[in-house]
Amino acid sequence: MTESLFNKVYNPDALSCLANLSNDEVFTPPEIVNAMLDMLPQELFKNPDTTFLDPACKTGVFLREIAKRLIKGLERQFPDLQERIDHIFHKQLYGIAITELTSLLSRRGVYCSKYPNSEFSVSKFENAEGNIRFKRINHTWKDGRCIFCGASQKEYDRGTELETHAYEFIHITNAEKIFNMKFDVIIGNPPYQLNTGGTKSQAIPLYHKFVEQAQKLSPRYLTMIIPARWYAGGMGLDSFRASMLNDNRIRYLVDYTNSKDCFSGVSLGGGVCYFLWDRDNPGICKVTNIHNRNTNVMERKLNEFPVFVRHNEAIEIIRKVSSLRENSLSEIISSLNPFGLDSSIRGNKTPTNGDITVYSSQGKGYLPEIMIKQGKALLNAYKIMVSKVTSEHASEADKNGQYKVFSKIEILKPGEVCTFSYFIIGNFDRLIYAQNLLAYLKTKFVRFLLLQCVSSINLSRDKFSFVPMQDFSKPLTDEFLYGKYNLSDEEISFIESMIRPME
Repeated sequence: MTESLFNKVYNPDALSCLANLSNDEVFTPPEIVNAMLDMLPQELFKNPDTTFLDPACKTGVFLREIAKRLIKGLERQFPDLQERIDHIFHKQLYGIAITELTSLLSRRGVYCSKYPNSEFSVSKFENAEGNIRFKRINHTWKDGRCIFCGASQKEYDRGTELETHAYEFIHITNAEKIFNMKFDVIIGNPPYQLNTGGTKSQAIPLYHKFVEQAQKLSPRYLTMIIPARWYAGGMGLDSFRASMLNDNRIRYLVDYTNSKDCFSGVSLGGGVCYFLWDRDNPGICKVTNIHNRNTNVMERKLNEFPVFVRHNEAIEIIRKVSSLRENSLSEIISSLNPFGLDSSIRGNKTPTNGDITVYSSQGKGYLPEIMIKQGKALLNAYKIMVSKVTSEHASEADKNGQYKVFSKIEILKPGEVCTFSYFIIGNFDRLIYAQNLLAYLKTKFVRFLLLQCVSSINLSRDKFSFVPMQDFSKPLTDEFLYGKYNLSDEEISFIESMIRPME
């Protein structure tokens, strides 16, 4: 009876249909869970003392797939199936649900019952939670923000009828006290972000806090699937990026350039990745990049560059460019608000005497020059206006696997400015220099190097760190640049395959 019920419920396709309901709490397909489990030493599943923790249970799929491997791996130690199941569920598998609803869903997926003390549970517990707990936690407020996750008190100081989204695992100083035990393996897919409140506020990342908390527990192995935005830092992720890149205990990193190749139908700007952190065996990392249905594998150090370069094929190209030790183009790039004009500014439809031209996301308008409070050195120069939002707003390639990168890029003449929607490159007194810079920026070579630093929808000065400065007194073409940096036919072909032409 137990074996029959277990086999019917433990169908790896059953949870595949829960097709990733939101970008904050994305459900993990069973095939991805098993790919993550494949990175672990498989003898773990033959050891009756190995303990596993999922600190962010949603469907219970991680614990469920682990249970299937343990049930097979422990057959010799526990010939009786019921005894084996009882040992696994009571002594080896533990979870912390992120909401009350997901606690019920997880228990249903693992124990075959929402309440494992019921007669329907495949393994009987004395309590209604089993080893998959949910505890409603309140945020700890200071100056209107949670000290643990940064949530807005105005947004999340709420009644019992709503979830607080104060996830227990990252809202406690001593997470080891949750179960009062050590774990060999911590695995999961944590919540990705949290709205900070307000109409103009950005969501703040959360996933790195789960990784950092898990590392504090010092498991033998840690594997999580998380957004890849940390590759280039930003949004509070700079220290996390540095920590990850310099941690030689990360032995495997699997990178999906397009999140839809991992989570069907879900767009996550910058893609998604999963990794294996091996506490006791530091060494080189095996990096697998999956792009446009192609897979490339390379063993390399993660910290060779200040940002993580996801495409293995790009490594040698960047090395060749860097070998000339030229200054970076980032030296002539403005701040993200070069003229101090808010993105909501549109200007007047018709000019009056003495007005200057302003470009916003809605087009061209006119303003009195007195409104320009900063960036006056750029006002009477030729310069390039670049949209701070990429052409691929979710960092996804087109159907051919190619990127344009720039969404809008054009020359501004003296007397022309832009709002916060754009930034400026260059400061010239002659039009020909601006024209040559524009041609340079439109090359596939530049846009390829820029793409290596892009892990979200936004562009900024630091994303140009791999792009070298040039002599803009003369025209620049891809052919010239490929030759200057001694790129091979294979490297040129890779650039051409990734970057589509610009007019």
